[in-house]
Amino acid sequence: MPVSSSVPPVLPPAPPQRPSWRQRVLEPLRNILRQGLTPPQLALTVALGVPLGLVPILGITTVLASFAAVRLRLNVAATLIVSHLMSPLQLLVLIPLLRWGARLLGNGQGPELTIAQLRTLFAHDWSSALSLLWRAGVGAVLLWAVLSVPLGLLLYFGSKPVFRRLLARQAVVPA
Repeated sequence: MPVSSSVPPVLPPAPPQRPSWRQRVLEPLRNILRQGLTPPQLALTVALGVPLGLVPILGITTVLASFAAVRLRLNVAATLIVSHLMSPLQLLVLIPLLRWGARLLGNGQGPELTIAQLRTLFAHDWSSALSLLWRAGVGAVLLWAVLSVPLGLLLYFGSKPVFRRLLARQAVVPA
């Protein structure tokens, strides 16, 4: 009589669980707070990260935020987290900034920046379409630069007391 060995059935591996919002966003921010940054450094990180995350040129956020953080001796990871958290808002303000930029540098003359108008221009006159996009982009960057200064100052002076309280509260609570 053969001896049968009882081998447990092989179960398929459990699907990997996606990290929650808390694990993806809050935990890295808490870790940054635990790294010994001062309230002014944290406030400057936010004050730079938010405007740099809203720059109306897609794909340049990482370079600008990294350069600013290294140049000012801030935490690069913290600056990148803050700037990349602005990505949804960046996409929301991109089209209005481009439209206003086209008006600003077009002196109210020339074609309006709409998808239909761009489609028509690209079909008939490439140089005018590229000129319109160039003016819109440069105007958007100029508007962003003007608006980002008061936004950065407001965020810096507004978040410094908040970070002082957060760090004071964290020092009281045992780890």
